[in-house]
Amino acid sequence: MTQLAPRPQTTFRTPLLREVYGRLLRGLRTRQGRTLAEVAARAGISVAYLSEVERGLKEPSSEVLEAVCVALGSSITGLVGAAHRELRDLTSEGTGGRVLDLTSRVGTSIATPSDAATGPVLLVA
Repeated sequence: MTQLAPRPQTTFRTPLLREVYGRLLRGLRTRQGRTLAEVAARAGISVAYLSEVERGLKEPSSEVLEAVCVALGSSITGLVGAAHRELRDLTSEGTGGRVLDLTSRVGTSIATPSDAATGPVLLVA
């Protein structure tokens, strides 16, 4: 009797933060109908570097992120917020786990997942 090989288990990989930032920045730029050259010049960086940032290949400094956001008429807080939401949604859907969002409460208590929670938990602060 022939045995079927077990199906390979698909593993979810949480995207790197630089990949999320790049995807968000590229989306904003293309929705505005602007070129890499235009945004790079306005941000004071090279076209090649902006392209690498948008493709998630480079880990930009906060100064570069701020410059690109300003060049796009946005803000770094908007970018970080959008990245937070995307990672939260991707993580909770992709792993079947839960995301414990610590950004919505400020206080002295420590937020903990419920005892009934199963699966991985991503802490976002």
